[in-house]
Amino acid sequence: MRRDPAYDGRFFTGVRTTRIYCRPVCPVRPARATNVDFYPTAAAAEAAGFRPCLRCRPETAPFSPAWRGSRATVDRAARLIVREGALDGEDASVEMLAARLGIGARHLARLFARHLGASPLQLAKTARVQRAKRLLDETDLPMTEVALQAGFGSLRRFNSVFAEVYRRPPSAIRRSRR
Repeated sequence: MRRDPAYDGRFFTGVRTTRIYCRPVCPVRPARATNVDFYPTAAAAEAAGFRPCLRCRPETAPFSPAWRGSRATVDRAARLIVREGALDGEDASVEMLAARLGIGARHLARLFARHLGASPLQLAKTARVQRAKRLLDETDLPMTEVALQAGFGSLRRFNSVFAEVYRRPPSAIRRSRR
C-alpha cells in the first residue's frame, strides 16, 4: 500500500478482478485486499492467468534480466564461453555466439569492451588457459589430453598460448607441482 521501493522485484500482486499483476511500486490505485493475490515471481503470476500491468511494467522489475540491461547479455555470453566452451571447437565463432544471443557480432564485441574490457575471444582464451592450468595441477593426464580437454584445437596452440600467458611452458608448471 505504501509503494515501498525496498520491496520492488521481491514479490508481485495479482488483482483477481482485472486479471492484471503489478509491482509493489505501481502508481495505480490499490485494489481491495480481498481481491489481491501475492506471487514470488512474475512468471508465477502469469502462470496463474494474470497479464502484466502496462503502467508499472513488471518485466523491468529489479533482479530481472531487462532491469540489468545489456549486462545480462554479456553475463549470458560469458557463461556460454566459460562453462559451455561456446568458442571452443573448429566450427565455433563469435558470429555464431552472437546469433545464439540474438544480436550482431560487432554489438557483442562492443558490449564486451564496455562491460568486461576484453573481447569474447580473449575471454575464451583465458578460460581455456585456466582450465588447462587446473588440469595440469589436479591430474596426471598427458599434455595432449590436457590441451584437448581444455578446449585447444592442437597441442602446438596450447603450448603457444600457455607460454604467452604464464611466460613458461606447461611442462615447467607440471614439474614445479611435483
